[in-house]
Amino acid sequence: MRLETKILKRLKLKLSILIALVVSISHFSQEIPKTYCNPINLDYTYMIYNAHKDLSYRSGADPAVVSFKDEYYMFVTRSMGYWHSKDMDEWEFIRPKQWYFQGSNAPAAHNYRDSVLYVAGNPSGSMSVLHSENPKSGEWKATPSILHRLQDPALFIDDDDQGYIYWGSSNKFPIRAEKLDKNKKFRPSNEIHELFNLDPEKHGWERFGENHKDTILSGYIEGPWMNKFNTKYYLQYGAPGTEFDVYGDGVYIGDSPLGPFDYAPNNPFSYKPGGFINGAGHGSTVTGPDNQLWHFSSMAVNVNVGWERRVGMFPTYLDADGLLYSNTRFGDYPHYAPSTKDKKGEFTGWMLLSYKKPVKSSSHSEKYPASHLVDEKVKTFWLAENTDDTQWVEIDLEKPMQIRAVQINYNDYKSDMYGKIPGLYHQYTVEASLNGKDWKTIVNQSQNKKDVPNDYVALKNLEKARYIRYKNIHVPTPYLSISDIRVFGNGQGKSPKTVKKLAVERHDKRRGALVTWEAVKDAQGYNVLWGIAPNKLYSSWLVYGTTDLEIKSLNTDQKYYFSIEAFNENGVSEQSKIEIVE
Repeated sequence: MRLETKILKRLKLKLSILIALVVSISHFSQEIPKTYCNPINLDYTYMIYNAHKDLSYRSGADPAVVSFKDEYYMFVTRSMGYWHSKDMDEWEFIRPKQWYFQGSNAPAAHNYRDSVLYVAGNPSGSMSVLHSENPKSGEWKATPSILHRLQDPALFIDDDDQGYIYWGSSNKFPIRAEKLDKNKKFRPSNEIHELFNLDPEKHGWERFGENHKDTILSGYIEGPWMNKFNTKYYLQYGAPGTEFDVYGDGVYIGDSPLGPFDYAPNNPFSYKPGGFINGAGHGSTVTGPDNQLWHFSSMAVNVNVGWERRVGMFPTYLDADGLLYSNTRFGDYPHYAPSTKDKKGEFTGWMLLSYKKPVKSSSHSEKYPASHLVDEKVKTFWLAENTDDTQWVEIDLEKPMQIRAVQINYNDYKSDMYGKIPGLYHQYTVEASLNGKDWKTIVNQSQNKKDVPNDYVALKNLEKARYIRYKNIHVPTPYLSISDIRVFGNGQGKSPKTVKKLAVERHDKRRGALVTWEAVKDAQGYNVLWGIAPNKLYSSWLVYGTTDLEIKSLNTDQKYYFSIEAFNENGVSEQSKIEIVE
Protein backbone atom coordinates (compact mmCIF):
# COMPACT_ATOMS: atom_id res chain seq x y z
CA MET A 1 0.00 0.00 0.00
CA ARG A 2 2.87 2.34 0.85
CA LEU A 3 4.46 1.74 -2.56
CA GLU A 4 1.13 2.29 -4.31
CA THR A 5 0.61 5.49 -2.29
CA LYS A 6 4.03 6.83 -3.28
CA ILE A 7 3.44 6.00 -6.96
CA LEU A 8 0.01 7.67 -6.81
CA LYS A 9 1.50 10.81 -5.22
CA ARG A 10 4.20 10.96 -7.90
CA LEU A 11 1.59 10.62 -10.64
CA LYS A 12 -0.51 13.40 -9.09
CA LEU A 13 2.56 15.64 -8.83
CA LYS A 14 3.52 15.03 -12.46
CA LEU A 15 -0.08 15.65 -13.52
CA SER A 16 -0.25 18.94 -11.61
CA ILE A 17 3.05 20.07 -13.14
CA LEU A 18 1.77 19.14 -16.61
CA ILE A 19 -1.50 21.05 -16.05
CA ALA A 20 0.40 24.10 -14.79
CA LEU A 21 2.68 23.96 -17.82
CA VAL A 22 -0.27 23.74 -20.21
CA VAL A 23 -2.01 26.65 -18.49
CA SER A 24 1.22 28.65 -18.59
CA ILE A 25 1.76 27.98 -22.29
CA SER A 26 -1.87 28.78 -23.03
CA HIS A 27 -1.62 32.04 -21.12
CA PHE A 28 1.68 32.92 -22.78
CA SER A 29 0.38 32.24 -26.27
CA GLN A 30 -2.94 33.98 -25.73
CA GLU A 31 -3.32 36.91 -28.11
CA ILE A 32 -3.48 40.31 -26.45
CA PRO A 33 -6.93 41.82 -27.20
CA LYS A 34 -6.79 44.58 -29.79
CA THR A 35 -7.95 48.06 -28.87
CA TYR A 36 -8.74 51.30 -30.66
CA CYS A 37 -9.09 54.93 -29.69
CA ASN A 38 -11.12 57.70 -31.33
CA PRO A 39 -10.57 59.52 -33.56
CA ILE A 40 -9.81 56.64 -35.91
CA ASN A 41 -6.26 56.74 -37.24
CA LEU A 42 -6.90 57.06 -41.00
CA ASP A 43 -4.63 58.64 -43.61
CA TYR A 44 -7.11 61.49 -44.02
CA THR A 45 -7.09 63.42 -47.30
CA TYR A 46 -6.16 67.09 -47.53
CA MET A 47 -9.15 68.92 -48.90
CA ILE A 48 -9.11 69.98 -52.54
CA TYR A 49 -11.54 72.88 -52.29
CA ASN A 50 -11.09 76.21 -50.51
CA ALA A 51 -7.56 75.99 -51.94
CA HIS A 52 -6.03 78.85 -50.02
CA LYS A 53 -2.91 78.47 -47.91
CA ASP A 54 -4.69 79.63 -44.76
CA LEU A 55 -7.42 77.02 -45.29
CA SER A 56 -5.30 73.96 -45.93
CA TYR A 57 -6.60 71.16 -43.76
CA ARG A 58 -7.13 67.42 -43.78
CA SER A 59 -10.49 65.99 -42.97
CA GLY A 60 -12.68 62.92 -42.86
CA ALA A 61 -16.40 63.27 -42.40
CA ASP A 62 -19.86 61.91 -43.24
CA PRO A 63 -18.70 58.26 -43.20
CA ALA A 64 -20.85 55.77 -45.10
CA VAL A 65 -19.73 52.30 -44.00
CA VAL A 66 -21.08 49.09 -45.51
CA SER A 67 -20.44 45.40 -45.02
CA PHE A 68 -19.75 43.48 -48.24
CA LYS A 69 -18.76 39.80 -48.39
CA ASP A 70 -17.88 39.87 -44.68
CA GLU A 71 -15.50 42.78 -45.14
CA TYR A 72 -16.01 46.52 -44.75
CA TYR A 73 -15.81 49.64 -46.90
CA MET A 74 -15.80 53.23 -45.67
CA PHE A 75 -16.67 56.12 -47.99
CA VAL A 76 -15.85 59.62 -46.71
CA THR A 77 -16.49 63.14 -48.06
CA ARG A 78 -13.99 64.35 -50.67
CA SER A 79 -11.36 61.73 -49.88
CA MET A 80 -10.54 60.88 -53.53
CA GLY A 81 -11.06 57.22 -52.72
CA TYR A 82 -12.24 55.03 -49.86
CA TRP A 83 -11.02 52.63 -47.17
CA HIS A 84 -11.25 48.85 -46.86
CA SER A 85 -10.95 46.64 -43.77
CA LYS A 86 -11.24 42.93 -43.12
CA ASP A 87 -12.27 43.36 -39.49
CA MET A 88 -12.79 47.11 -38.78
CA ASP A 89 -9.50 47.17 -36.85
CA GLU A 90 -7.15 48.33 -39.60
CA TRP A 91 -8.20 50.37 -42.65
CA GLU A 92 -6.36 50.55 -45.97
CA PHE A 93 -6.95 53.32 -48.50
CA ILE A 94 -8.04 52.32 -52.01
CA ARG A 95 -7.47 54.74 -54.85
CA PRO A 96 -10.16 54.08 -57.52
CA LYS A 97 -9.12 53.45 -61.09
CA GLN A 98 -11.79 55.82 -62.38
CA TRP A 99 -12.18 59.55 -61.73
CA TYR A 100 -15.65 59.27 -60.17
CA PHE A 101 -14.49 59.83 -56.59
CA GLN A 102 -12.57 63.08 -57.18
CA GLY A 103 -15.15 65.42 -55.68
CA SER A 104 -17.49 63.05 -53.88
CA ASN A 105 -19.43 64.89 -51.20
CA ALA A 106 -21.42 63.31 -48.35
CA PRO A 107 -21.50 59.88 -50.05
CA ALA A 108 -24.11 57.13 -49.89
CA ALA A 109 -23.34 53.42 -50.17
CA HIS A 110 -25.31 50.21 -50.00
CA ASN A 111 -24.59 46.47 -50.22
CA TYR A 112 -26.91 45.12 -52.90
CA ARG A 113 -26.65 41.45 -53.84
CA ASP A 114 -23.23 41.01 -55.49
CA SER A 115 -22.29 44.68 -55.71
CA VAL A 116 -21.63 47.76 -53.66
CA LEU A 117 -23.70 50.72 -54.85
CA TYR A 118 -22.39 54.25 -54.36
CA VAL A 119 -23.77 57.77 -54.86
CA ALA A 120 -22.01 61.05 -54.13
CA GLY A 121 -23.97 64.15 -53.22
CA ASN A 122 -24.12 66.96 -55.78
CA PRO A 123 -26.60 69.73 -54.89
CA SER A 124 -25.96 71.63 -58.13
CA GLY A 125 -25.80 68.93 -60.79
CA SER A 126 -26.40 65.36 -61.91
CA MET A 127 -25.23 62.17 -60.25
CA SER A 128 -24.64 58.56 -61.26
CA VAL A 129 -25.16 55.41 -59.28
CA LEU A 130 -21.78 53.66 -59.26
CA HIS A 131 -21.50 49.91 -58.75
CA SER A 132 -18.64 47.48 -58.20
CA GLU A 133 -18.55 43.73 -57.82
CA ASN A 134 -14.99 44.00 -56.51
CA PRO A 135 -14.52 47.33 -54.71
CA LYS A 136 -11.24 46.05 -53.28
CA SER A 137 -9.80 46.30 -56.81
CA GLY A 138 -10.84 49.93 -57.27
CA GLU A 139 -12.86 49.06 -60.38
CA TRP A 140 -16.25 50.78 -60.72
CA LYS A 141 -18.91 51.20 -63.37
CA ALA A 142 -21.38 54.05 -63.68
CA THR A 143 -25.00 54.33 -64.73
CA PRO A 144 -26.05 57.39 -66.73
CA SER A 145 -26.60 60.49 -64.60
CA ILE A 146 -30.07 59.69 -63.32
CA LEU A 147 -30.21 61.57 -60.00
CA HIS A 148 -30.19 65.33 -59.78
CA ARG A 149 -29.36 68.02 -57.21
CA LEU A 150 -29.30 65.86 -54.10
CA GLN A 151 -27.22 66.84 -51.08
CA ASP A 152 -26.34 64.18 -48.49
CA PRO A 153 -28.01 61.23 -50.25
CA ALA A 154 -28.65 57.83 -48.66
CA LEU A 155 -29.38 54.60 -50.52
CA PHE A 156 -31.53 51.82 -49.18
CA ILE A 157 -32.88 48.68 -50.89
CA ASP A 158 -35.43 46.68 -48.96
CA ASP A 159 -35.78 42.91 -48.75
CA ASP A 160 -38.30 43.00 -51.62
CA ASP A 161 -35.69 44.71 -53.87
CA GLN A 162 -37.53 48.03 -53.80
CA GLY A 163 -34.98 50.85 -53.72
CA TYR A 164 -35.18 54.27 -52.07
CA ILE A 165 -33.09 57.41 -52.10
CA TYR A 166 -33.16 59.79 -49.12
CA TRP A 167 -31.54 63.20 -48.96
CA GLY A 168 -31.37 66.48 -47.07
CA SER A 169 -28.95 69.14 -45.84
CA SER A 170 -30.82 72.30 -44.99
CA ASN A 171 -31.86 74.67 -42.22
CA LYS A 172 -35.20 75.00 -43.99
CA PHE A 173 -36.24 71.88 -45.92
CA PRO A 174 -37.02 68.44 -44.41
CA ILE A 175 -35.52 65.02 -45.06
CA ARG A 176 -37.02 63.78 -48.33
CA ALA A 177 -37.24 60.49 -50.19
CA GLU A 178 -38.09 58.93 -53.54
CA LYS A 179 -38.62 55.37 -54.68
CA LEU A 180 -36.11 53.99 -57.19
CA ASP A 181 -36.92 51.65 -60.07
CA LYS A 182 -34.29 48.90 -60.19
CA ASN A 183 -35.58 47.79 -63.61
CA LYS A 184 -34.61 51.21 -64.99
CA LYS A 185 -31.14 51.35 -63.47
CA PHE A 186 -32.46 52.90 -60.27
CA ARG A 187 -34.16 55.89 -61.83
CA PRO A 188 -36.25 57.90 -59.36
CA SER A 189 -40.03 57.84 -59.46
CA ASN A 190 -40.22 61.66 -59.34
CA GLU A 191 -42.76 61.42 -56.50
CA ILE A 192 -41.09 63.22 -53.62
CA HIS A 193 -42.04 62.28 -50.05
CA GLU A 194 -41.36 64.85 -47.31
CA LEU A 195 -40.67 62.86 -44.14
CA PHE A 196 -39.71 65.05 -41.17
CA ASN A 197 -37.83 68.20 -40.18
CA LEU A 198 -36.20 69.68 -37.10
CA ASP A 199 -38.43 70.77 -34.22
CA PRO A 200 -36.10 72.81 -31.97
CA GLU A 201 -38.94 74.03 -29.77
CA LYS A 202 -39.43 70.44 -28.61
CA HIS A 203 -36.00 68.92 -29.25
CA GLY A 204 -33.33 70.97 -27.52
CA TRP A 205 -30.43 69.16 -29.22
CA GLU A 206 -31.60 70.32 -32.67
CA ARG A 207 -30.75 73.97 -31.89
CA PHE A 208 -27.76 75.57 -33.63
CA GLY A 209 -24.38 76.56 -32.14
CA GLU A 210 -21.89 75.37 -29.55
CA ASN A 211 -23.93 73.64 -26.83
CA HIS A 212 -27.08 74.61 -28.79
CA LYS A 213 -26.78 78.22 -27.62
CA ASP A 214 -27.39 80.08 -30.89
CA THR A 215 -30.79 81.76 -30.58
CA ILE A 216 -30.81 83.36 -34.06
CA LEU A 217 -29.75 80.80 -36.67
CA SER A 218 -31.64 77.59 -37.35
CA GLY A 219 -30.01 74.20 -37.11
CA TYR A 220 -29.30 71.98 -40.12
CA ILE A 221 -30.96 68.64 -40.66
CA GLU A 222 -28.69 66.49 -42.81
CA GLY A 223 -26.99 63.19 -43.45
CA PRO A 224 -29.86 60.67 -43.53
CA TRP A 225 -29.05 56.97 -43.21
CA MET A 226 -31.48 54.04 -43.22
CA ASN A 227 -31.20 50.67 -41.47
CA LYS A 228 -33.76 47.91 -41.15
CA PHE A 229 -33.64 45.89 -37.93
CA ASN A 230 -36.13 43.08 -37.57
CA THR A 231 -39.31 44.56 -39.08
CA LYS A 232 -38.64 48.21 -38.18
CA TYR A 233 -37.04 50.97 -40.26
CA TYR A 234 -34.58 53.34 -38.58
CA LEU A 235 -34.07 56.59 -40.50
CA GLN A 236 -31.16 58.46 -38.92
CA TYR A 237 -30.17 62.12 -39.40
CA GLY A 238 -27.59 64.63 -38.20
CA ALA A 239 -28.10 68.01 -36.45
CA PRO A 240 -27.52 70.90 -35.75
CA GLY A 241 -24.14 71.64 -37.48
CA THR A 242 -21.01 69.65 -38.25
CA GLU A 243 -18.54 72.11 -36.70
CA PHE A 244 -20.08 72.09 -33.22
CA ASP A 245 -19.24 70.16 -30.07
CA VAL A 246 -22.84 68.93 -29.89
CA TYR A 247 -23.17 67.56 -33.44
CA GLY A 248 -25.16 64.35 -33.09
CA ASP A 249 -27.46 61.88 -34.77
CA GLY A 250 -31.13 61.30 -34.10
CA VAL A 251 -33.44 58.61 -35.44
CA TYR A 252 -37.07 58.20 -36.43
CA ILE A 253 -38.59 54.69 -36.41
CA GLY A 254 -41.29 53.42 -38.78
CA ASP A 255 -43.03 50.35 -40.12
CA SER A 256 -42.17 51.12 -43.75
CA PRO A 257 -39.28 52.83 -45.62
CA LEU A 258 -41.43 55.91 -46.27
CA GLY A 259 -43.01 56.07 -42.84
CA PRO A 260 -44.91 57.37 -41.11
CA PHE A 261 -42.08 57.71 -38.60
CA ASP A 262 -42.03 58.22 -34.85
CA TYR A 263 -39.37 60.29 -33.12
CA ALA A 264 -37.22 58.13 -30.80
CA PRO A 265 -37.60 59.36 -27.20
CA ASN A 266 -33.90 58.84 -26.42
CA ASN A 267 -32.71 61.18 -29.21
CA PRO A 268 -30.02 62.08 -29.94
CA PHE A 269 -29.02 58.42 -29.99
CA SER A 270 -25.42 59.29 -30.95
CA TYR A 271 -24.01 62.23 -28.98
CA LYS A 272 -20.52 63.09 -27.67
CA PRO A 273 -20.27 66.68 -26.46
CA GLY A 274 -17.45 66.22 -23.91
CA GLY A 275 -13.85 65.04 -23.76
CA PHE A 276 -10.86 65.54 -26.06
CA ILE A 277 -12.68 65.54 -29.40
CA ASN A 278 -16.40 66.20 -29.76
CA GLY A 279 -19.18 65.30 -32.14
CA ALA A 280 -20.91 62.09 -33.21
CA GLY A 281 -23.12 63.19 -36.09
CA HIS A 282 -23.80 62.56 -39.80
CA GLY A 283 -22.90 58.92 -39.67
CA SER A 284 -23.87 55.40 -40.63
CA THR A 285 -24.77 52.30 -38.68
CA VAL A 286 -23.38 48.95 -39.82
CA THR A 287 -23.30 45.40 -38.54
CA GLY A 288 -19.71 44.41 -37.76
CA PRO A 289 -17.96 41.20 -36.71
CA ASP A 290 -20.11 38.79 -34.68
CA ASN A 291 -23.21 40.89 -35.44
CA GLN A 292 -22.14 43.79 -33.24
CA LEU A 293 -23.56 47.11 -34.43
CA TRP A 294 -21.26 50.12 -34.89
CA HIS A 295 -22.06 53.75 -35.59
CA PHE A 296 -19.46 55.71 -37.56
CA SER A 297 -19.75 59.48 -37.38
CA SER A 298 -18.09 62.88 -37.86
CA MET A 299 -16.02 64.45 -35.06
CA ALA A 300 -15.12 68.15 -35.08
CA VAL A 301 -11.56 69.50 -35.13
CA ASN A 302 -12.49 72.96 -36.40
CA VAL A 303 -9.05 74.57 -36.08
CA ASN A 304 -8.14 75.69 -39.59
CA VAL A 305 -11.75 75.75 -40.83
CA GLY A 306 -15.15 74.49 -39.69
CA TRP A 307 -15.04 71.55 -42.11
CA GLU A 308 -11.88 70.10 -40.50
CA ARG A 309 -13.11 66.81 -39.04
CA ARG A 310 -12.24 63.22 -38.14
CA VAL A 311 -14.11 59.91 -38.07
CA GLY A 312 -15.18 58.21 -34.86
CA MET A 313 -16.79 54.83 -34.27
CA PHE A 314 -18.94 53.78 -31.34
CA PRO A 315 -20.47 50.44 -30.31
CA THR A 316 -24.20 50.59 -30.93
CA TYR A 317 -27.14 48.54 -29.69
CA LEU A 318 -30.86 47.87 -29.94
CA ASP A 319 -32.46 47.58 -26.53
CA ALA A 320 -35.41 45.37 -25.55
CA ASP A 321 -37.83 48.12 -26.60
CA GLY A 322 -36.29 48.47 -30.05
CA LEU A 323 -34.51 51.76 -29.27
CA LEU A 324 -31.22 52.41 -31.06
CA TYR A 325 -28.39 53.88 -28.99
CA SER A 326 -24.62 54.39 -29.25
CA ASN A 327 -22.33 54.10 -26.27
CA THR A 328 -20.11 57.20 -26.24
CA ARG A 329 -19.12 56.97 -22.56
CA PHE A 330 -15.33 57.54 -22.41
CA GLY A 331 -15.77 57.76 -26.19
CA ASP A 332 -12.21 58.94 -26.93
CA TYR A 333 -10.46 56.60 -24.47
CA PRO A 334 -9.24 53.11 -25.51
CA HIS A 335 -11.91 50.51 -26.19
CA TYR A 336 -11.68 46.90 -27.29
CA ALA A 337 -11.62 46.62 -31.08
CA PRO A 338 -14.40 45.18 -33.25
CA SER A 339 -12.47 41.94 -33.84
CA THR A 340 -12.04 41.24 -30.11
CA LYS A 341 -14.10 38.29 -28.95
CA ASP A 342 -16.61 38.88 -26.15
CA LYS A 343 -15.33 42.39 -25.29
CA LYS A 344 -15.78 44.27 -28.58
CA GLY A 345 -16.67 47.89 -28.00
CA GLU A 346 -16.20 47.71 -24.23
CA PHE A 347 -14.19 50.35 -22.37
CA THR A 348 -10.78 48.94 -21.44
CA GLY A 349 -10.62 50.74 -18.11
CA TRP A 350 -7.36 52.41 -19.18
CA MET A 351 -7.46 55.92 -17.81
CA LEU A 352 -5.85 59.14 -19.04
CA LEU A 353 -2.53 59.65 -17.22
CA SER A 354 -1.20 62.74 -18.99
CA TYR A 355 -3.94 65.31 -18.29
CA LYS A 356 -2.51 68.66 -17.10
CA LYS A 357 0.84 67.07 -16.19
CA PRO A 358 4.12 69.09 -16.29
CA VAL A 359 5.62 69.21 -19.79
CA LYS A 360 9.05 70.17 -21.12
CA SER A 361 9.91 70.54 -24.79
CA SER A 362 12.93 71.10 -26.98
CA SER A 363 11.34 74.29 -28.33
CA HIS A 364 7.97 75.99 -28.64
CA SER A 365 6.16 78.98 -30.00
CA GLU A 366 5.02 81.53 -27.43
CA LYS A 367 1.47 81.31 -28.74
CA TYR A 368 1.48 77.50 -28.91
CA PRO A 369 3.24 76.18 -25.77
CA ALA A 370 3.91 72.57 -24.77
CA SER A 371 1.19 72.76 -22.10
CA HIS A 372 -1.34 72.46 -24.92
CA LEU A 373 -0.19 68.86 -25.40
CA VAL A 374 -1.89 67.73 -22.19
CA ASP A 375 -4.99 69.94 -21.98
CA GLU A 376 -7.45 67.47 -23.63
CA LYS A 377 -8.49 70.03 -26.25
CA VAL A 378 -8.22 69.06 -29.89
CA LYS A 379 -8.38 72.74 -30.88
CA THR A 380 -5.13 73.74 -29.12
CA PHE A 381 -1.66 72.57 -30.11
CA TRP A 382 2.10 72.73 -29.56
CA LEU A 383 4.29 74.21 -32.31
CA ALA A 384 8.00 73.37 -32.46
CA GLU A 385 10.72 75.55 -33.99
CA ASN A 386 11.50 73.03 -36.71
CA THR A 387 10.71 69.50 -37.86
CA ASP A 388 14.06 67.74 -37.40
CA ASP A 389 15.08 64.93 -35.05
CA THR A 390 16.25 67.31 -32.32
CA GLN A 391 12.67 68.04 -31.30
CA TRP A 392 11.26 66.29 -28.24
CA VAL A 393 8.59 66.52 -25.55
CA GLU A 394 8.83 65.14 -22.00
CA ILE A 395 5.77 64.58 -19.79
CA ASP A 396 6.15 64.04 -16.04
CA LEU A 397 3.29 61.85 -14.81
CA GLU A 398 4.40 62.89 -11.27
CA LYS A 399 4.41 59.32 -9.93
CA PRO A 400 5.01 55.84 -11.37
CA MET A 401 2.11 54.64 -13.52
CA GLN A 402 1.24 51.51 -15.47
CA ILE A 403 1.46 52.53 -19.12
CA ARG A 404 -0.80 50.74 -21.60
CA ALA A 405 -1.10 52.94 -24.70
CA VAL A 406 -0.11 56.25 -26.31
CA GLN A 407 -1.96 58.41 -28.84
CA ILE A 408 -0.18 61.10 -30.88
CA ASN A 409 -2.58 63.59 -32.51
CA TYR A 410 -0.79 65.70 -35.13
CA ASN A 411 -2.06 69.13 -36.11
CA ASP A 412 -1.93 70.79 -39.55
CA TYR A 413 -0.47 74.21 -38.83
CA LYS A 414 -0.18 76.13 -42.13
CA SER A 415 0.31 72.87 -43.99
CA ASP A 416 -0.42 74.32 -47.45
CA MET A 417 -1.15 70.81 -48.74
CA TYR A 418 -4.06 69.68 -50.91
CA GLY A 419 -5.48 66.43 -52.24
CA LYS A 420 -4.45 62.82 -51.70
CA ILE A 421 -0.68 63.23 -51.53
CA PRO A 422 1.35 60.03 -51.96
CA GLY A 423 4.27 59.14 -49.72
CA LEU A 424 3.24 60.94 -46.53
CA TYR A 425 4.54 59.35 -43.32
CA HIS A 426 5.32 60.07 -39.66
CA GLN A 427 8.32 58.74 -37.75
CA TYR A 428 8.98 59.06 -34.03
CA THR A 429 9.75 57.13 -30.86
CA VAL A 430 8.26 57.21 -27.38
CA GLU A 431 10.47 56.44 -24.41
CA ALA A 432 9.62 55.73 -20.77
CA SER A 433 11.61 56.17 -17.57
CA LEU A 434 11.09 55.75 -13.85
CA ASN A 435 13.79 58.24 -12.82
CA GLY A 436 14.13 60.59 -15.79
CA LYS A 437 17.65 59.31 -16.50
CA ASP A 438 17.36 55.73 -17.71
CA TRP A 439 15.12 55.45 -20.75
CA LYS A 440 13.45 52.56 -22.56
CA THR A 441 11.79 52.78 -25.98
CA ILE A 442 8.17 51.64 -25.66
CA VAL A 443 6.88 52.85 -29.06
CA ASN A 444 9.18 52.58 -32.05
CA GLN A 445 7.85 54.23 -35.18
CA SER A 446 11.33 55.12 -36.44
CA GLN A 447 10.91 53.01 -39.58
CA ASN A 448 7.23 53.75 -40.15
CA LYS A 449 6.26 54.61 -43.72
CA LYS A 450 2.55 55.24 -43.14
CA ASP A 451 0.59 58.45 -42.79
CA VAL A 452 -0.66 58.30 -39.17
CA PRO A 453 -2.15 61.69 -38.19
CA ASN A 454 -3.90 60.28 -35.09
CA ASP A 455 -1.53 57.47 -34.26
CA TYR A 456 -2.72 55.18 -31.47
CA VAL A 457 -0.33 52.48 -30.26
CA ALA A 458 -1.23 49.96 -27.56
CA LEU A 459 1.84 48.44 -25.89
CA LYS A 460 2.45 44.69 -26.13
CA ASN A 461 3.50 44.65 -22.49
CA LEU A 462 2.58 46.84 -19.55
CA GLU A 463 5.33 49.35 -18.75
CA LYS A 464 5.83 51.02 -15.39
CA ALA A 465 7.10 54.59 -15.75
CA ARG A 466 6.87 58.13 -14.41
CA TYR A 467 8.30 60.00 -17.41
CA ILE A 468 7.20 59.75 -21.05
CA ARG A 469 9.29 61.28 -23.84
CA TYR A 470 8.26 61.80 -27.46
CA LYS A 471 11.20 62.16 -29.89
CA ASN A 472 10.46 63.41 -33.37
CA ILE A 473 12.17 61.95 -36.44
CA HIS A 474 10.02 62.98 -39.42
CA VAL A 475 6.68 64.62 -40.17
CA PRO A 476 5.25 65.15 -43.67
CA THR A 477 4.06 68.69 -42.94
CA PRO A 478 6.05 71.96 -43.13
CA TYR A 479 5.73 72.35 -39.35
CA LEU A 480 5.91 69.99 -36.38
CA SER A 481 2.63 70.66 -34.63
CA ILE A 482 0.84 68.29 -32.25
CA SER A 483 -2.56 68.75 -30.66
CA ASP A 484 -2.26 66.28 -27.78
CA ILE A 485 0.02 63.47 -26.64
CA ARG A 486 -2.29 61.23 -24.65
CA VAL A 487 -0.93 58.55 -22.33
CA PHE A 488 -3.29 55.80 -21.13
CA GLY A 489 -2.99 53.20 -18.41
CA ASN A 490 -3.61 53.04 -14.68
CA GLY A 491 -2.24 54.57 -11.55
CA GLN A 492 -1.54 52.51 -8.47
CA GLY A 493 -3.85 54.31 -6.06
CA LYS A 494 -7.56 54.20 -5.30
CA SER A 495 -10.46 55.10 -7.54
CA PRO A 496 -12.51 58.10 -6.37
CA LYS A 497 -15.49 57.72 -4.10
CA THR A 498 -19.09 57.98 -5.27
CA VAL A 499 -20.33 61.49 -6.05
CA LYS A 500 -22.75 63.02 -3.57
CA LYS A 501 -25.34 65.80 -3.71
CA LEU A 502 -26.23 65.43 -7.38
CA ALA A 503 -28.89 68.01 -8.23
CA VAL A 504 -30.67 68.68 -11.52
CA GLU A 505 -32.74 71.79 -12.24
CA ARG A 506 -34.70 71.73 -15.48
CA HIS A 507 -35.06 75.04 -17.35
CA ASP A 508 -35.03 76.64 -20.82
CA LYS A 509 -38.63 75.66 -21.59
CA ARG A 510 -37.76 72.12 -20.45
CA ARG A 511 -35.16 71.79 -23.23
CA GLY A 512 -32.24 72.08 -20.81
CA ALA A 513 -31.05 71.32 -17.31
CA LEU A 514 -28.40 72.64 -14.93
CA VAL A 515 -26.59 69.73 -13.27
CA THR A 516 -24.53 70.32 -10.12
CA TRP A 517 -22.72 68.04 -7.69
CA GLU A 518 -20.28 68.00 -4.80
CA ALA A 519 -16.59 67.72 -5.67
CA VAL A 520 -14.95 64.38 -4.93
CA LYS A 521 -11.46 64.31 -3.48
CA ASP A 522 -8.81 63.18 -5.97
CA ALA A 523 -11.28 63.09 -8.86
CA GLN A 524 -9.82 64.05 -12.23
CA GLY A 525 -13.20 64.44 -13.89
CA TYR A 526 -16.79 63.27 -14.08
CA ASN A 527 -19.19 61.55 -16.46
CA VAL A 528 -22.70 62.98 -16.29
CA LEU A 529 -25.13 60.27 -17.41
CA TRP A 530 -28.77 60.67 -18.36
CA GLY A 531 -31.57 58.86 -20.13
CA ILE A 532 -35.28 58.12 -20.33
CA ALA A 533 -35.32 55.31 -17.73
CA PRO A 534 -33.09 54.12 -14.86
CA ASN A 535 -31.75 51.34 -17.10
CA LYS A 536 -31.50 53.58 -20.18
CA LEU A 537 -28.85 56.14 -19.22
CA TYR A 538 -27.61 56.14 -22.81
CA SER A 539 -26.28 59.72 -22.98
CA SER A 540 -23.08 60.93 -21.32
CA TRP A 541 -20.95 64.05 -21.05
CA LEU A 542 -17.34 63.89 -19.80
CA VAL A 543 -16.01 66.99 -18.03
CA TYR A 544 -12.78 67.89 -16.25
CA GLY A 545 -12.24 70.21 -13.29
CA THR A 546 -15.81 71.39 -12.72
CA THR A 547 -18.81 70.59 -10.54
CA ASP A 548 -21.58 71.86 -12.81
CA LEU A 549 -22.79 71.31 -16.35
CA GLU A 550 -25.49 72.93 -18.46
CA ILE A 551 -27.17 70.44 -20.77
CA LYS A 552 -29.37 71.93 -23.50
CA SER A 553 -30.24 68.80 -25.47
CA LEU A 554 -33.38 67.52 -23.76
CA ASN A 555 -36.77 66.74 -25.34
CA THR A 556 -39.57 68.75 -23.77
CA ASP A 557 -42.12 65.96 -23.47
CA GLN A 558 -39.72 63.48 -21.85
CA LYS A 559 -39.01 62.63 -18.22
CA TYR A 560 -35.29 62.07 -17.52
CA TYR A 561 -33.11 60.16 -15.09
CA PHE A 562 -29.66 61.45 -14.15
CA SER A 563 -26.62 59.92 -12.49
CA ILE A 564 -22.92 60.77 -12.30
CA GLU A 565 -19.61 58.97 -11.83
CA ALA A 566 -16.20 60.34 -10.85
CA PHE A 567 -12.92 59.11 -12.30
CA ASN A 568 -9.20 59.57 -11.90
CA GLU A 569 -6.02 57.87 -13.08
CA ASN A 570 -6.79 54.79 -11.00
CA GLY A 571 -10.32 54.05 -12.17
CA VAL A 572 -14.00 54.98 -12.03
CA SER A 573 -16.30 55.35 -9.05
CA GLU A 574 -19.66 53.71 -8.57
CA GLN A 575 -22.49 55.66 -10.17
CA SER A 576 -24.40 57.99 -7.88
CA LYS A 577 -27.97 57.62 -6.82
CA ILE A 578 -30.31 58.39 -9.74
CA GLU A 579 -32.13 61.72 -9.76
CA ILE A 580 -35.51 61.84 -11.51
CA VAL A 581 -36.40 65.02 -13.38
CA GLU A 582 -39.99 65.45 -14.51
